[in-house]
Amino acid sequence: MTVLVTEADVEAIERATVAAVSPEITEELDGWLLPFDGGTVKRARSAVPLHRGAVDHATLDRIEDRYDSRQVAPALRLADAACFDGLRSELARRHYTHDSPTCVQVGSAKQMRQVVAPGGALADVDRTPDDAWAALFLGEGFDPVDGAHRVRTLARAKGSLYASVREGGRTVAAGAMAFGHGWASVHGMRTDKAQRGRGLAGRVLAGLAQAALANGFERVFLQVDAANPPALALYRRAGFETTWQYCYWQRQQWPK
Repeated sequence: MTVLVTEADVEAIERATVAAVSPEITEELDGWLLPFDGGTVKRARSAVPLHRGAVDHATLDRIEDRYDSRQVAPALRLADAACFDGLRSELARRHYTHDSPTCVQVGSAKQMRQVVAPGGALADVDRTPDDAWAALFLGEGFDPVDGAHRVRTLARAKGSLYASVREGGRTVAAGAMAFGHGWASVHGMRTDKAQRGRGLAGRVLAGLAQAALANGFERVFLQVDAANPPALALYRRAGFETTWQYCYWQRQQWPK
């Protein structure tokens, strides 16, 4: 099922994305959100435009000034839209480099719920993350420093829910769901490295979908690494479709 995304939805999704990772500080400037955070989560520390349209150099100057004033290297999260072609050229001229191509996907909670057959076991969904949920982000196959920062940002977001598949006293698959601006959103999907291929991530998605429907949310979005075929295949089975793709741009040199 194709989910139509309007210009208003783009703004809502961008606002909800930043809120879900709960940066230490967020400012708004000239139609951009400017989150500031000392952790490793790029969404929590990269400026993002709320609207599609050409960006003049003066706006970029002001964004850089705000990050420079906090002694933080400026970074932008920029959709691969033609309207930003001029901005991308200017960023390259200013010694920015880009990485981490990511797909923004949207879907339906009802269809997402069907990734697990009726009667199949769903993940448990809780209002707060427990120690076992957090421990999964620090386990084998994950960067423990990045994992700790992700636990911190996801755990402090207001109103989020936390899904866990538990076996033998351990959490072997996990995820989180945030709510805001008319959307539910999926974050922090993790499966124990030794337990992959068993459909556990699908149980997490289905549990979160049921929670979304119980809270009155039908529209869902998520963001996934464009170079992660297993995750893309899972989300495709759950009914998600890519609506746009973005990269992170970060300045590599400080101004002289």
